[in-house]
Amino acid sequence: MPLVCLGLSHHTAPVDVRERHAFPPSRMGESLAALRDYPTVREAAMLATCGRLEIYAELEDYESGVAQLKSFLNNFRHGSVDYPLDDYLYTLLGNQAIEHLFRVSTGLDSMLIGEAEILGQVKDAYVQAQKAGSLGKTLHRLFREALNAGKAARSQTAIGDESTSISTAAIELAKARLGTLDGKSVVVIGAGKMGRIAVKRLRSEGASDLVVINRTMGRAQELIAEVGFGHAIDMPGLTEALAAADIAITSTGASHFVLDVRNVGEAMRARPDRPLFVVDIAVPRDADPAIAEIPNVSLVDIDGLRDVVDEKIEGRRAAIPQVEEIIAEFVERFGHWYRSRLAVPVIASLTQKAEAIRNAEIERLLNRCPDLSEREKMLIVGMSMTIVSRLLHSTVTRIREKAVHNHAEALSHARVLDELFELNIADAVAGLLPQLAGLDVEE
Repeated sequence: MPLVCLGLSHHTAPVDVRERHAFPPSRMGESLAALRDYPTVREAAMLATCGRLEIYAELEDYESGVAQLKSFLNNFRHGSVDYPLDDYLYTLLGNQAIEHLFRVSTGLDSMLIGEAEILGQVKDAYVQAQKAGSLGKTLHRLFREALNAGKAARSQTAIGDESTSISTAAIELAKARLGTLDGKSVVVIGAGKMGRIAVKRLRSEGASDLVVINRTMGRAQELIAEVGFGHAIDMPGLTEALAAADIAITSTGASHFVLDVRNVGEAMRARPDRPLFVVDIAVPRDADPAIAEIPNVSLVDIDGLRDVVDEKIEGRRAAIPQVEEIIAEFVERFGHWYRSRLAVPVIASLTQKAEAIRNAEIERLLNRCPDLSEREKMLIVGMSMTIVSRLLHSTVTRIREKAVHNHAEALSHARVLDELFELNIADAVAGLLPQLAGLDVEE
């Protein structure tokens, strides 16, 4: 039962590929339910952001399980594709998958190193999988540890210093293109997390006029009320707002183009000599690439922010070695827990058998001595529990140590205990070995 990560990200796939495999939040429950129905998938969670789509899963069998995960991605894609998906996918096994999730949660694998949003996105993936019932003990523990690793990195290092995010990088790029935002009119399309960050930053950058457009008018109004700046309009007013804008920043969850040749072209006909700079930070993209062909329209998508991002994160690079030390500690801790599961059926069966014998003998003794006081009964019961605990202590400790450091010897010990105490657990323990061995894969 190997632990794997199958995914694509900004490292391996351009935005036009990533958007074809984006999973909107509204479909996450349905998607996880479908994943859970694949016969080799024991547990699964999905991490979907603007920069990545990753499936973390514990599988019955590696080869058939990965094939089923790929089949799932093909079945749930947005329309047909004209490229081999395998060209953009990576598959990580065992320790590689564990370390990768910790690198993601600490921000080391993000396009913007140390971005604050990723920790919340990992938490959302964890919560969604919990709601869908697709988590078991392994992924529950893994995601909890990933969240703890991310929190430790942000509190103990400078990896999250400054307020740079994808949204603020978009604003930095706009400033670089236009020189300043003073006196500029800006349209922000989408009142979600990215839009909120952009709006708050725009106020401090001196933008003179702000329009927030959202599919749900109420959310746009709430954001305007929160920052005390700008005004909200609904989607039908988009073209008119673009006609008055110098900059448009768009980040919605729409599955179709929000900005297209029709509405942007109509807006530009009303102001043919005035440039419009569009920054699209959505995945799937909000802006049709064809709008860049309209005179005086400039378009940058999320992958086009790389140069700005590289400049803004120089101060964070010095923190990377510290974060990697934190990751190594969490990987080792999780690995110890994962390997120690070999000892669980042995310890549980041995303890249950000893406790059953102790209970039976105590009950027989107390029946034969009905005149004992309650205090005397408590002393006898307590003594019997102490005897059992001390008798089993060294065995339990040793089997746990062997489970972590020497699988083969731990299995040998389990078989001896099974034979001596008739525990009937050797087969169950042997079944754990393939998945534990997966943690040792290094490529």
